[in-house]
Amino acid sequence: MRYLPKSDAERKAMLARIGCSSVEELFAAIPDTIRLRRPLAIPGPLSEPEIVDLFQTRASENASAYLRFLGGGVYSHFRPVVVDALASRGEFFTAYTPYQPEISQGTLQAIFEFQTLICQLTGQEIANASLYDGSTALPESVIMAVRISDRTRVLVARSVHPEYRQVLATYAGAQGLQIEELPYTATGQVDREALAGQLDDRTAAVAVQSPNFFGCAEDVAALSRLCHEHNALLICVINEPVSLGLLQPPVEADIVALEGQGLGLPPSYGGPYVGVLATKERFVRTMPGRLAGQTTDSQGWRGFVLTLATREQHIRREKATSNICTNQALCALMTTIFMSVYGKQGMRALAEQNLAKAHYAAHELAKVPGARVRFTAPFFNEFALEVPCAVATLQRRLAEQKILGGIALEHFYPELKQSLLLCVTETHARADLDRLVAAVRSACAEAPRGKA
Repeated sequence: MRYLPKSDAERKAMLARIGCSSVEELFAAIPDTIRLRRPLAIPGPLSEPEIVDLFQTRASENASAYLRFLGGGVYSHFRPVVVDALASRGEFFTAYTPYQPEISQGTLQAIFEFQTLICQLTGQEIANASLYDGSTALPESVIMAVRISDRTRVLVARSVHPEYRQVLATYAGAQGLQIEELPYTATGQVDREALAGQLDDRTAAVAVQSPNFFGCAEDVAALSRLCHEHNALLICVINEPVSLGLLQPPVEADIVALEGQGLGLPPSYGGPYVGVLATKERFVRTMPGRLAGQTTDSQGWRGFVLTLATREQHIRREKATSNICTNQALCALMTTIFMSVYGKQGMRALAEQNLAKAHYAAHELAKVPGARVRFTAPFFNEFALEVPCAVATLQRRLAEQKILGGIALEHFYPELKQSLLLCVTETHARADLDRLVAAVRSACAEAPRGKA
């Protein structure tokens, strides 16, 4: 940090030390024609988000910038620059799996703090570190539930991320699991009557997502009661963790399978991300991955160790709960920094921004002639919009105006032919939302109704 002299006496003493009688003499070697004799025209002061926005605005002058309203499991949130600054330090950036605690204390503590924050966020008692991503966290949770219950039948809501269900189907084929799907209702939530009818004493677990793929929040407590009547476990999938800054944590769930990308990881063309599994302490011996714990050494100093690592490299293969070999600690560290920087109040404020802006956009888009919000359940920052024209036509016309207008739901749900999934986060200004609404209104008015 630059030292600024506080008085004329200090200034003179510093100049005398370098052999100058005045500041003018110090700068005498600089030609007068290039010396600036006025304050720099620097705007400010600006907050960090405003500085980032300033540079992004300048960057947009060099290349076409698109307004993005994409979600579906990958979210654009503001990432404080401290996240990359700390995670890029060599001590973390080059760290491998912390097999030797005597030289891995920093990495182990980062994992321990990550686990602690995830438990606080999800309302669960223990959390692992870590899984590949949310899509593999789901099948790992299902396999864990099968180990606990000694049953092989699993019910999965159709409103769970379609690609997560595809990964689960791949795992299930090799594990001999029976996977059955649960329909959704007009609200966008899982059909509880269908669930009650399909639950039986052969069911190991029920997997739901909240907010689900349509953005709708589920009643986790009610679903948990239904499952427990048949001694089945409830798995709650979360792929937008920012929602937990505002929504009730899924404390009633037995296992939480979470994607941590929204907590400080950039979209990065699809990865790497970080998967998390959180659960009740009584299930600790059946969970995959590893657990870092806190202890004290022989001299009473606090230290960190791998308390539990039930993967095949550590124990007998037949006793292993997983063959996960990756160390996602760097990604987990980034989410830890993100949550620490925001804190409890910051996470709530962040979630409130997402909620308010998404609801404003949905309210305004519903005014477009022929358009409506497809589902009636409460939603967080994503919602399905039904439009009067073909979705492909709408997306094409929005793209012509530099707007990426959501995900066509027909790709995953053939019955939702004229609906698209839109995501709004704190990164969108009101002007961005008004621009989206105007573009959708114009495109719908010009496009043939229901035709590509």
